[in-house]
Amino acid sequence: MTAEGTQELIPIAVDAMGGDNAPAEIVLGAVQAAREGGVSIILVGDPDPVEAELAKHDVADLPITAEPSEGVVEEGEAPATAYMTKRNASIFRAASAVRHGRAKALVSMGSTGATIAAATVVFGTFKGIERAALGGPLYGLAPGTIIMDIGTNLDCKPQQLADYAALGAVFSRIVFGAENPRVALLSVGAEAGKGNSQVKDATALLETSGLNFIGNVEANDIPHGRAEVVVCDGFVGNVVMKLTEGIGETLSADIRDLMKGKLPESDIEEISNRIYETTNLPEAHGGGPLFGVKGVAVVGHGKAIAPAVSRAIQTARQTVALNYVEQAEAELNRLRGAVGT
Repeated sequence: MTAEGTQELIPIAVDAMGGDNAPAEIVLGAVQAAREGGVSIILVGDPDPVEAELAKHDVADLPITAEPSEGVVEEGEAPATAYMTKRNASIFRAASAVRHGRAKALVSMGSTGATIAAATVVFGTFKGIERAALGGPLYGLAPGTIIMDIGTNLDCKPQQLADYAALGAVFSRIVFGAENPRVALLSVGAEAGKGNSQVKDATALLETSGLNFIGNVEANDIPHGRAEVVVCDGFVGNVVMKLTEGIGETLSADIRDLMKGKLPESDIEEISNRIYETTNLPEAHGGGPLFGVKGVAVVGHGKAIAPAVSRAIQTARQTVALNYVEQAEAELNRLRGAVGT
């Protein structure tokens, strides 16, 4: 709070050019977030299209500014090459705004690889972290359960899984309010000893970590909220996420067909949309935080529209306000001391 008693605004740098619907939906989402409050927005993008979109909205009294950039990193471009050849692209300029203190967090709906590269290179990673990870709740099915990794690292060493467990536990505690988050490894059986060598070796580390490690869970345990933090490599996590999205999309469409003529159209629409939103991470949270970097970066879905962009910005605001980065780094250092690495 400021001396006047008004809420202090947290500045968020938004990649205005990233995503399939940029810049129109990104700008609109930023406007919605600014109206909701708690944030000031720095829209980073090519000046002409960004200013043209801003002109469509009444932003005179909103805390929104624009910073120029040149170009965008497209999905499919090699992130390392893009960083060398497109240093002034919107994602890298947005990360620079955080690095130089003009913003407290970065939000992008653009190339996941480029966002991870920008956050990793510009912010840096915690000591001992080889690669950052993406994580987030399993939608409305288990809103208090974080799954990580959900697509960044397809092959993980056991130590990486242990690191992700610590980072997820801190996030669960400070963002979701879990007093002593239960941590589990995703495996093919809940019994001790089940799983591949990766899971078994990670189990040995987590058993001495000091975390509230409860062993293995299976995929069908996740919606029941058996653990607050479910850890797996990015290959498995992404499959779980995409399967859940696909089931939600299919059920949503089936409900529309099944209930047509049996319920008022408005009721069918409400039920169908609720199912879709319950199983769709971008709709529910806008995006997920990048874990393991020395800064707040929220990575959204490339197809995101304005409401999801707004939610991603508010997710970033909350993560900053709760001082997640500093607490996560301290917990990771404690874990490494506990397991002797």
